[in-house]
Amino acid sequence: MNELLKTGFSEMGLSVSDAQLAQLNDFTARMLETNKVMNLTGLTEPEEIATKHLLDCASLLTAADFSKKSVVDVGCGAGFPGMPLHILCPDCELTLLDSLRKRILFLQSCIDGMGLTHIEAVHARAEEFAAAHREHYDFAVSRAVAQLNVLAELSLPLVKPGGMFIAMKGRDSDEELAAAKKAIAALGGEAPRVVDYTIPHTDITHRLVLIRKKKPTPKQYPRPFRKISANPL
Repeated sequence: MNELLKTGFSEMGLSVSDAQLAQLNDFTARMLETNKVMNLTGLTEPEEIATKHLLDCASLLTAADFSKKSVVDVGCGAGFPGMPLHILCPDCELTLLDSLRKRILFLQSCIDGMGLTHIEAVHARAEEFAAAHREHYDFAVSRAVAQLNVLAELSLPLVKPGGMFIAMKGRDSDEELAAAKKAIAALGGEAPRVVDYTIPHTDITHRLVLIRKKKPTPKQYPRPFRKISANPL
């Protein structure tokens, strides 16, 4: 797995230390062990996790500079993209945010067991978390499966004007992007910029959707989730 990661990061133009490789391996081992009793990932082979999770998430570092920035991972699930991002950029201030308590308890055990700093795991719904953390972060990132117009309403209110929301999507998301343009504009975002990339050691092409926030989000957003899901922007 280490050689796979080393060559993959090199192909992406990223440098990684032996200590960071050890942490990525540690996190993978903890996730696979917990996955025996909790559904965290459908992937069970370390090599698949290395490519489809770790290298995929590292693509964020090719698109923006997260060093010494505040970052929130909205709907972080088992810790993607936040955990790999923080391991590879440990001086960012990262909040892992998820509405499922057992995932947050797993992530907190990883943070404590691995001795990670400048990172917190928070159990909360994004639309409720925004009430106390509105326009607090330099970056919001998400690899959640929700439609982009929904993700934008949950994420952009957390981002400072001048900051950025980055959504990780499939390459076949053109229709989804087109449908979200009105919502993004209403929430204070600029027109999205798209970066397609192929995960090293695979033939899988994914997409980063980069949305710069140009002005404050109107106070009525985000709405309660039942309203967001019933009537997306």
